[in-house]
Amino acid sequence: MDRVTSAEVEIPLLDIPAGKFGMWVFLVSEIMFFTGLIGSYIVLRLGASSWPKPGEILNTPLLGLNTLVLLSSSLTMALALQAIQQGRQAALKRYLLLTAALGVTFLFIKGCDYVHMWHKGFTISSSLFGSCYYLLTGFHGLHVLSGVILLVCLWAAASRGVFSAAQYGRIEYSGLYWHFIDIVWVILFAILCLV
Repeated sequence: MDRVTSAEVEIPLLDIPAGKFGMWVFLVSEIMFFTGLIGSYIVLRLGASSWPKPGEILNTPLLGLNTLVLLSSSLTMALALQAIQQGRQAALKRYLLLTAALGVTFLFIKGCDYVHMWHKGFTISSSLFGSCYYLLTGFHGLHVLSGVILLVCLWAAASRGVFSAAQYGRIEYSGLYWHFIDIVWVILFAILCLV
């Protein structure tokens, strides 16, 4: 008798797997969280008597490069899902590691950006903009870190042969989370660096 996982159980009336439904519920809560943070930033920015112009404080080219790194990781995550749907185990593991490596690269570049900004005197307490910047990017960074940990766990499971062309739900649902992280960064990059 085959073992049925909770991710395979379908939600009545919705005809979707419970794991996918759970991930969407989680992502809705995350959307509300980031909407609150971004909305607060916009209100504070509009109400401030002065605000730095784009590129005046932040290293926009470096953050643009970091955006490219994270967007590339969305591609590798999509390729990981495609690989397992085609039953290509080695490709799945390779793309999961590449996605995690891109996530770590994003965090490293962000850390370098933080250190550089601190040395220039731009800290969380230096200005309202500093507080907003570190709060928004810090919470996003924590989400990227949790995503990297998730990817490493998925890679470990893939190394044990847990996934197949018929059993790839956790890869798909984790991909939804990873793409969400990328979309949030694009929004943050736009409002912090370009507008």
